[in-house]
Formats: sequence, C-alpha cells, structure tokens
Amino acid sequence: MKRLLTLFAVFAVSASAALYAKDYELLNVSYDPTRELYEKYNEAFAKHYKAQTGDTVKINQSHGGSGKQALSVIDGLEADVVTLALAFDIDNIAIAAKLFNEDWQKEFPKNSTPYSSTVVFLVRKGNPKGIKKWEDLLKPGVEIVAANPKTSGVARWGYLAGWGYILKRELGDLKKLNDPKYATEVKAANEKAKAYTRDVYTKHVKTLASGARGASQSFIQQRQGDVLINWENEAYKAIHDKGGDKFEIITPPISILAEPPVAIVDKVVDRKGTRKVAEAYLNYLYSDEGQTIAGKNAYRPSNPKILKKFKDHFVDVELFSIDDVFGGWQKAQQEHFSDGGTYDQISE
Repeated sequence: MKRLLTLFAVFAVSASAALYAKDYELLNVSYDPTRELYEKYNEAFAKHYKAQTGDTVKINQSHGGSGKQALSVIDGLEADVVTLALAFDIDNIAIAAKLFNEDWQKEFPKNSTPYSSTVVFLVRKGNPKGIKKWEDLLKPGVEIVAANPKTSGVARWGYLAGWGYILKRELGDLKKLNDPKYATEVKAANEKAKAYTRDVYTKHVKTLASGARGASQSFIQQRQGDVLINWENEAYKAIHDKGGDKFEIITPPISILAEPPVAIVDKVVDRKGTRKVAEAYLNYLYSDEGQTIAGKNAYRPSNPKILKKFKDHFVDVELFSIDDVFGGWQKAQQEHFSDGGTYDQISE
C-alpha cells in the first residue's frame, strides 16, 4: 500500500507539472552567418530550459545583413531578441523605434557581447596572389569579394579594420589618436587611410554582396575574386564545408575586435509575455555550454576559461577596438557610413 501511495504521489506531481507546463515561441533576429551557431545553440537551450522548468521553447530564426535586419525590426518584425553584428544596429532600433532603452548594453555581461570575432581573408589554396596583410589587397590584379558597408555588419567591421591598420602603420602608437599634440600627424594618417580605402573599394572590390553569407557564396560557389574579406567564423565554415584543399584562411597580423552584441526587445516580450524565457535564452549564451557551442562554431568565447580550450583553433592577432580608434559606433557610423559619409565620398 505504501509503495502504491508513493507511485500515486509521483504520478500526481508529474501530472501537475505537465498541466502547468507552458509552450513558448521566440523570434531571434540575427545577422547573416549565425545560422549554424544558433541552430546548435537553440537545440541546447530548449533542452536545458525544458529540464529546468518543464516548459517547451521553440526558437525561430531570421537572418540577413545586420543593417537590413535592424530596419526590419524597426519596421515591425516582432523580434523577442536581436543578436546583431554590431552595437550601432541595435542602438538604431532603440533610438528609432523606442522598443527598448538606449542603455541596453548594461543588461548582460561583457557589454551584452557573449562572443567576439574578427575580420580575416579567405584565399584560394596556395594563396596565388600572396595576400598576407592589408596592403596586399592593393597588389596589381587582386580582385576582392566583400559585403556592402551600407547593409552588412561585417562589411563595416572590415572597412574599419583596414582603415585602423593604416592608422597603426602610420602612427605606430594608436594612443596618438587622442593626444592633441599629434593632431597634424593624425590628420595625415587619416588621409592615407582614406586613400587606401578608396583604392580598395574603387579599384579592387569586384563583387559587393548585401551580406556576409552572400559574399561567401560569390567567392566559394561562383568562384569570383581572389580574396574574400569576411568574418573569421565564416572563413572557418568554408574550410569545414569545402575542405582545406580548396581554400586557406589568412589572418592579418593586425585587425579589429568585432563584438556582435545581443539585446531583448522589451516592448515585444512584455506584450507577448515572453520576457522570462527571452532573458534565460540570452543569459544561457554565457553558460559553459553556450560558450562551448560558440567556440565550436568559430566564434571567440567571452569566457577566458572556455576560450583557452580553443587556443589551437584561433590565431593570435593584435586587435584594436572601435572605441579606441574610432570613438565608438555612433561616431564611426556618422563619419563613415551615414549618407554623405566617408564611404559615400570614396565610392563616387
């Protein structure tokens, strides 16, 4: 009888849990090359959340050029969370659509950046054009495949990576950028960076895709160009999918620290009643499992302990930040990528 009562009690608890279990559905609006990352992560998170709460979560994905994705959310795409390529695109949602507070980067650790990346070159096997550093993109006959800085996050990171490299080459110490006594030297360095960038985009970029994945497809499947400028993780995907006998990854010795952040879309989750699960979803990116999934998909984990596990995977590279060199994304966007900005000037 006692055993029967125990079984009945267990059954009653299970039945009660099942009765109160809920089904949730989230939309993660992300940038172009995160499909594989979130396919794995969503599966792991749904399993984790089910075990913790008994609730079922289905995560839907939307992918495209980061700038275009931000505009889609502004125009009404009901994202519960956004995981975009750069802070400016998320700032743009906060400012233009008022869907969440402008201090959104304070909500999660590491300025709401659970993983990072950088910009690298993907070349054909044997590196026939001998491309090793940013200047090599200007070698005679080199044809570049890239994404459009007007629509793509990685395109803006790549543009700024090359610009910042020239500043580093000319100035030696990037701290001079913020020291008034070097103003003349800084102005000259910026003129050289502008000339370099103009030559890259007007003389050597032959294919300009709307996003990172489109650029990869042009280079890999359509065999356009000699070098692809893209995310580190996107270059690793090409090696994984096509094999090391077709392509090589060239990591320039100096590049930019690319930080793709995440945010909850407050007004959407509050209206849908999905805030709790959305918060858990983004927080789990910082867990050991979430960080490991990021590393396995060639994103650099923000947790040093997990990053260390991938030390043989990522090439050491000198990285500068957008804050140190360009004064942050708001300033960089206004100066370089707004209508009439530097990119428009050099493209004329």
